[in-house]
Amino acid sequence: MPISIENALREAALLLAEHQSPSPRSDALVLLCHVLDKPSSYLYTWSDKLLTDDENNAFTALLERRKLGEPVAYIIGYRDFWSLRLNVEPSTLIPRPDTERLVELALERLPSQADSVLDLGTGTGAIALAIASERKDLQVTGVDLRSEAVALAERNRVENGITNAQFMQSSWFDNVPAHRFSMIVSNPPYIDPEDPHLSQGDVRFEPKSALVADDHGLADIRQICQQSPDFLVDDGWLLIEHGYDQGEPVRAIFSAAGFVDVDTLHDYAGLDRVTLGRFAR
Repeated sequence: MPISIENALREAALLLAEHQSPSPRSDALVLLCHVLDKPSSYLYTWSDKLLTDDENNAFTALLERRKLGEPVAYIIGYRDFWSLRLNVEPSTLIPRPDTERLVELALERLPSQADSVLDLGTGTGAIALAIASERKDLQVTGVDLRSEAVALAERNRVENGITNAQFMQSSWFDNVPAHRFSMIVSNPPYIDPEDPHLSQGDVRFEPKSALVADDHGLADIRQICQQSPDFLVDDGWLLIEHGYDQGEPVRAIFSAAGFVDVDTLHDYAGLDRVTLGRFAR
């Protein structure tokens, strides 16, 4: 029997709620928008429109995947971040709204005469491309250990029409050409391997190599802080995203590496999320 958009959304939200989706209504809305290739405003304006059999079958198939916990971004193949639409794949982390806070803080501290930014562990290219889209006067380089992530970031660069960014394969600084950047940014792995959240929610489907770090999640952050001074201009900034409960140890790592003006700033939920510091020679 044909079903209207309004009723399809209502039933889908109830179904996903039964399967512990943290955002059942939003998930259903995004999936149906994808099936219909329409914005959310269309669904509200034409809420009484009946779905065709093909549309309903396609929607049901996507709901089945979400019922099993698969992230919505992996199901539809993209995630909106900043002003960009980014392709996502299971080989990379899904860009999250909290990471937009890192972009905001980076843009606030980039001086007008800045000429280059380095993004370590770029994944989809989200941070690098967001900064490049706002500061077309500088060059942004993103690096990632995984070749498939580099290819995905480059695809996102092309599809978003950004010309002042480039991507390359590198384990942190290993293959980065000798250069001093105006700023270095990173959203590195920072989760403790024993953290129980790794077996919950969307992160179950995301690559563990992009999530987990030794030393209670601090090993990669420590390496980045120790090596960054060799790649920063005088008074250049380093900004790192980290866990909500890691502000104090991360500030200590920054200070031990010689950074000054070290501070930890909150995400949109008021939790510690980004620590930054300036390196002055």
